[in-house]
Amino acid sequence: MLMKTTPDQSANGLLSSMPQEVWGRIAPQLELVDLPLGKVLFESGSQITHVYFPINAIVSLLYVLENGSSAEIAVVGNEGLVGIALFMGGETTPSRAVVQSAGQGYRLSGMQIKNEFNRGGPVLHLLLRYTQALITQMSQTAVCNRHHSLDKQLCRLLLLSMDRLSGNELVMTQELIANMLGVRREGVTEAALKLQKEGLIKYKRGRINVLDRPALEHRVCECYAVVKKEYDRLLPARLAV
Repeated sequence: MLMKTTPDQSANGLLSSMPQEVWGRIAPQLELVDLPLGKVLFESGSQITHVYFPINAIVSLLYVLENGSSAEIAVVGNEGLVGIALFMGGETTPSRAVVQSAGQGYRLSGMQIKNEFNRGGPVLHLLLRYTQALITQMSQTAVCNRHHSLDKQLCRLLLLSMDRLSGNELVMTQELIANMLGVRREGVTEAALKLQKEGLIKYKRGRINVLDRPALEHRVCECYAVVKKEYDRLLPARLAV
């Protein structure tokens, strides 16, 4: 659903970091859209026509195998955008983009983002730094899924998601988490119950409340810190607009 409204530059980290001259060009072209839970923004191999700047939603990038099984390679929230293939020259991607936590976001046409990218200057460097940060997250996720326990993977997923939302509650079904982590649903149930028993989270009917974030950060593997440090290094702090 598209909504006509005056866009808020501070609602998304990448948008807030764009120079006012650039913001003046793209703001009239931004469309506020609903991003309901489970909505597929891009399918594997499909042509990408728009990029999305999440505001209070989280989008999961998944790699899908021929047999239908999948595994998450990255999450995107209000720090970035979904659809880097458009300005990186591909315009298609082998991954699927699915809304992991419902909310809203701004949608921008592929032509508009490519025009800004091709102008060079600050926007080009900003988007390239963001792409590098996203690649770091993808690489670390692959290592984490291969070498770390499921409960540590779940901790990483929860912390990365919380960093991209306000508040301590996440709306995620066990089935969705299982699809993202590439494991059986029973494994997610066991991992979530373990964290709940330790007093780190409260999980009920698809809602996860983080009760003790410091303990969750202590429990997680080093993969979370690696990704967070790279995002902090490469992306500027939000500007007050």
